[in-house]
Amino acid sequence: MVLRAIEQKIEALFEGVFGRAFRTNVQPVELARKIAKEMDDHRTVSVSRVYVPNEYTVFLSTADREQFEGYEGSLLAELEEYVGEHAKRENYALLTPPKVLLETDDDLAVGEFGIAARMVQPRRGEPSAGEPAGEVESGATMIYKPKVAQATEAAAADELGVEREVAVLTWDGQTKRVDKRRILLGRSRECDIQVEDPNVSRRHAELRQEGASYWIVDLESTNGIEVNGHRVKRAQLDSGDSFTVGSTDVTFTTERDSA
Repeated sequence: MVLRAIEQKIEALFEGVFGRAFRTNVQPVELARKIAKEMDDHRTVSVSRVYVPNEYTVFLSTADREQFEGYEGSLLAELEEYVGEHAKRENYALLTPPKVLLETDDDLAVGEFGIAARMVQPRRGEPSAGEPAGEVESGATMIYKPKVAQATEAAAADELGVEREVAVLTWDGQTKRVDKRRILLGRSRECDIQVEDPNVSRRHAELRQEGASYWIVDLESTNGIEVNGHRVKRAQLDSGDSFTVGSTDVTFTTERDSA
C-alpha cells in the first residue's frame, strides 16, 4: 500500500506533463517499478544480510528527458523514496540511502530507457564485517523497450481532438512532405532527402519528430547547420523557419493533413 501511495504521488506530480499526448514517452511510474526490479535482480547475499545496489543511473533518450524539464529534481526524490521503501519492504540492506541519477543517451529511441545499478561504499569509514568491500559494479546496463512497436509512435491526433499536422521541407525548387518521424538529409543516396551540394556531408542532419515538435539535429557534419542564420547543433523548428545545410537553404513548414 505504501508503494502504491508513492506511485500515486508520482502520477499526480506529472499528470500535466504525461497526459495522453505523451503516453508513448517513458513514464515515471514505470521507471520506479523497473528500478525496483533491478534492485531485486542484483541482490548480494552475505553472512546475515541481503545487500542490494544503492545507486541507480537511469539513461533516457533526449526527447524523453526533455519531458522532465523543470521536474527532474522532484522526480529523482520520488524515485529514491520509492526504491527506499521497496528495500524496506523486502528487508534488503543498503550501504547508504538509495541514490538515483539521470543521464541522456542519444542511442535510445523514444520510450526506451536503460538502468545501471551498482553498489557504492560510503565515502567515510571502512565497511563493517560481512559488508561488500569497495565499489562493486553490478552488471551491464539493462535496456527496457516498449512492449509493442507502436508504443514509440505519438498518440493519434484525432484521439487528442485536433487535426494532424505534417511537416513539409522545400529546397532548390523541390518539396517533400515528411511522412516519417525521422528524416535523414545528406549527399548520400541512402538519405531520405538527397541534397546535391558539395558542401553537404553524406549524412549531414536529421529532422526528428519528438511528440508534437520537430527538431533539426546536426550529425557531426563537416560544415554544420544553421537555423535562421544561427549555427546550432540541435534546434526546435517552427513553421516558417529555415535552416541551412552546406550551402543549401531548406524551408520548414507545417500543414494540415487532409488524409
